[in-house]
Amino acid sequence: MNKETALESFGRLLDIMDRLRKECPWDREQTMESLRPLTIEETYELSEAILEKDDFNISKELGDLMLHIVFYAKIGEENGSFDIANVMDLLCDKLVYRHPHVFSDTNVNGTGDVVKNWEQLKGLEKNGNKSLLSGVPSSMPSLVKAYRIQDKARAVGFDWQERSQVWEKVREEIGEFEDELKKGEEAGVEGGSGNRAEQEFGDLLFSLVNAARLYKINPDTALEQTNKKFISRFNYLEQKVKAKGMNLKDMTLEQMDILWNEAKGQNNG
Repeated sequence: MNKETALESFGRLLDIMDRLRKECPWDREQTMESLRPLTIEETYELSEAILEKDDFNISKELGDLMLHIVFYAKIGEENGSFDIANVMDLLCDKLVYRHPHVFSDTNVNGTGDVVKNWEQLKGLEKNGNKSLLSGVPSSMPSLVKAYRIQDKARAVGFDWQERSQVWEKVREEIGEFEDELKKGEEAGVEGGSGNRAEQEFGDLLFSLVNAARLYKINPDTALEQTNKKFISRFNYLEQKVKAKGMNLKDMTLEQMDILWNEAKGQNNG
């Protein structure tokens, strides 16, 4: 990569942003609040491109996110609160500060030490006034949030001594969830014994996220891959049924299972 070319391209983007805020009615009306949901959408589109290993769209979606960063910075500049230089300087300062093994004389023994140092330095930046877990956004999707909570706790040593120990916890949570469901059935309540069943199911999910983390599996990525696989198979099922001039609602489960197994054979799943 040629740094001069990259700086020239970034400068061009800043110039375009300046002009859009002056001359485009839509861009002129935008606020940080109006951009927020669009930024979230762009992030999901980038995530999908990454899962699809689509390099062209990864590049495209990164550009869309870059536009949003520049847009927020431009609004901040207009408000007199910050500008793109502040954004970049704060980021650079943080990266240097949190990587003393690169920019100073701190020694580390692998990735584990890097993560531990990162969290400790992050805590010092907050002057000890915030919890370790306060850095996990409350609006983050629950599955991703569970993973981040556990990962942050691990960084300070709050974790299983042996990862195989997590399976005992998973089995325990399955048992407690099943107990609540049985209580609900005995009481004639659909879906378990009220809120307790929901709480136990949450505990079970949390323990499974823990297991995924310990075995170096990202649970959100794993679940999304399964979602895509299910959609692909179900689409195959629908297409086959339509080709036969039939309707899914008119088919038996056994008939659908035959086509479902065909779909599994199509993608070797």
